[in-house]
Formats: sequence, structure tokens, C-alpha cells
Amino acid sequence: MGIYLRNGNVFNGRQWEKRDVILEGGRIAALVPSGQGFFESDSVFDSLSIKYERVIDCDNSFLLPGFVDVHVHLREPGYEYKETIVTGTKAGAAGGYTTLFAMPNVNPAPSDLASLKIQLEAIEKDSVIPVIPYGSITMGRDGVGALSDMAALAPWVVGFSDDGTGVQTVDLMEAAMENAWALDKVVAAHCEDEELSEVGDFRRSEWIQVARDLALCKKTGCKYHVCHVSTKESLRLIREAKQEGLNVTCETAPHYLVFCEEDTTDDGRFKMNPPLMGKEDRQALIEGLSDGTIDMVATDHAPHSREEKSLGFSGSANGVVGLETAFSALYTQLVLTGKVTLERLVDAMAVAPRKRFGLPGGMLIPGAPADLCIWDLEQTYGINPEDFYSKGKSTPFEGMEVRGKNKYTIVGGTIVWER
Repeated sequence: MGIYLRNGNVFNGRQWEKRDVILEGGRIAALVPSGQGFFESDSVFDSLSIKYERVIDCDNSFLLPGFVDVHVHLREPGYEYKETIVTGTKAGAAGGYTTLFAMPNVNPAPSDLASLKIQLEAIEKDSVIPVIPYGSITMGRDGVGALSDMAALAPWVVGFSDDGTGVQTVDLMEAAMENAWALDKVVAAHCEDEELSEVGDFRRSEWIQVARDLALCKKTGCKYHVCHVSTKESLRLIREAKQEGLNVTCETAPHYLVFCEEDTTDDGRFKMNPPLMGKEDRQALIEGLSDGTIDMVATDHAPHSREEKSLGFSGSANGVVGLETAFSALYTQLVLTGKVTLERLVDAMAVAPRKRFGLPGGMLIPGAPADLCIWDLEQTYGINPEDFYSKGKSTPFEGMEVRGKNKYTIVGGTIVWER
């Protein structure tokens, strides 16, 4: 049994070509020029000898490698009133994601094997698409004190992070990087100096820890990844570190690429950490995404209850949702305006995350995993949070008219979501 996808646009590494794509056994079995023939006695299909479970006319839609979000808060275990594995992974599937990396902001935090097992069991039971968790850097994910049991966690996690909390001391972060280097794992850092953020100096709070960690990355050789970059200073430091040859990558989120502090209103849907910065920061981030300094886009999908996000800007909890709006918003705001190419956006959402974290796939070629999404890039719609699968409804993109709508998400050759 297999799936036959007719008449889609597929990127071959240089340009988009009209192709039919055959999925079999969880992988891409073949690509052939459209029109050669599901209904013809073609030798390609005779040799494959496949009985197709589904034949889908893609109608000139774009077949993209499934997106990978390296920064998602699924909230389970411990905070199921905000989100669950079921609702979060359904949201991811609707947004074209075929893999999510779950941040350790759960209770209990995955600081040892026993606490991680609770999360892994929930993922195995309820996830609609693959989910790989991070282990915490510190015990309890508090950014101070003792390191987590990194060696025990390593076989089960994609990397280590204390996201939501910056590791507060040089010695602790250096020890974490040394352990991660020995375990061949990525340290994904939430860069926040708490003393500075407590007095409202969010800009220095971010870049001063980025600078500290880059020096430690150089010293230890650790695979270092900077979460949700928001300032031009952080970006400059990362660009210089890459030119020096350090083993560093970074991400930014869609909201930092589309909005700035001038767009903020007294509404919880604009409250996130780090906060929106200035116009010059947004422009620097767009340029950094375009030139590859910013390796990937991650949503930092952070759902909260309606009550937690209804207390105005100052009183609301930090965090907005993004899985169901990321591609459409960025395609509309960046690609259609000529700021970033479609190929670069797809690379940032599907290829670069796999490359950095060692996952297969990312190219729609024979033999690759059949993880893909099918997008109608002509359809226009308004973003309405009430349509979200996510329990979280708070997004700065609410009401925005966007172009591009997902039609199918396929994981391992199985359709996990269709419009």
C-alpha cells in the first residue's frame, strides 16, 4: 500500500519542478515528471508494483519537507490546563510540522530518568506526530545549583535546555557544556541574566549571556544553540562567532521577524520573553535569516489559559502560540514582500533543524523519509485563534490576513492531518 501524489511542485535543490511523488513503506519511493502517469502503462510504475491506498491530486500545490520545530512548550505533564500532548501535536500537524522538540517547562522537570519517563510515556501514548524532549540543564530547571543527570538523560533527549530560565553562573554553564560535549549533545540556551531582566534591561540581559556562552563554547567545543534571538547585539555576536568557526547555531521566532515593540498594545497577546524589541532589531533579524546567520525559525509555542493571557500586557503570563500560524505568517510577511526567499524559509523550518540535531530527511528525494506537507500558496485567509487545535489562543497574529494554507501533513507515509 502506498500514496500517490499527483501534480505537485517539488524543489530539487535548484528550482521548483512539477512532479508526481510516490510514497511507500514510510519513504519516498520515486519522483517522476507530472503527467507520465498514474493512468498509463509506464515502466516506472510497472517496476514498482504498488497498489496505492490514496491518490491525491495536489492541484499545483507545493510539496514541502515536513517542518521541524526545535522549540515548543507542550506543557504535559503538570500543566495540562494550558496544553496537552494531544492538542499540541494536533496543532503542529495542522501547521505542517512533522517533528516537535519539547522544552522542559513541565512538572516534574526532566532532570533525571524517572521524571523524564513520565513525559516519554505521555508522548508515546498521545502524540499525533513525533515529539523528542529536551532534558533540563539543571536539577529542577532552575538555572542554579546542581546539574541534571545528563548522562542518564542523553540517550532519550535531543539536547539540554533550561528554557524559561538562563543558567546564571559561568561555572555551571561551563560544566554543562563540558558534559554535553562528552555526550555529543546540543546545549540550547535561554539567554537571560535575571538581575538585568528584573530591572527591565532585557536587551543586555540577552546579549550579555550570549557573549558569555560563546566564550565557553570556544573553550569547550560544545555544540551550542541560542534560543529565540531577539536583539541585533546577540545577532552580531553570533555572526562573529560563526566567522571564527565556533560550533554555534541559533533560532528566532516568527513574532520577532514580523513585529517590534512599537506594535505592542496593552494586550496579553504581545507578552512574551524575551519581549519584542525595536524596528532595528527586527530588520537585523530579517537580514540574519536571509543570509543564514539565523539558522532556523522556531515558534517558541507557549500556550497559556485564557485567564492567564487576559490581564493586559503587564499582568499576563509570558508566551504566545505559533505552531498553526508560523509558515503562513512568514510566507506572507517575508516571502511575498521579497525580504526572504521561499527556499530560505523552507530551509530554516525543515532542513537546518534536521541538520543541526541529527535527524534524517529534509529533502524530497527517493529514499528519504516520507515526512512532508502540502501547501496551497494561493489561498488567503484571516487568522482566527478560535480555529486553533491548540488550547492556547493568544497570538499577536490574530486577525492578520495571510496567504498559504496547509492541505495535508504526512509522517512516515501516513496522513496525520488533512484539511
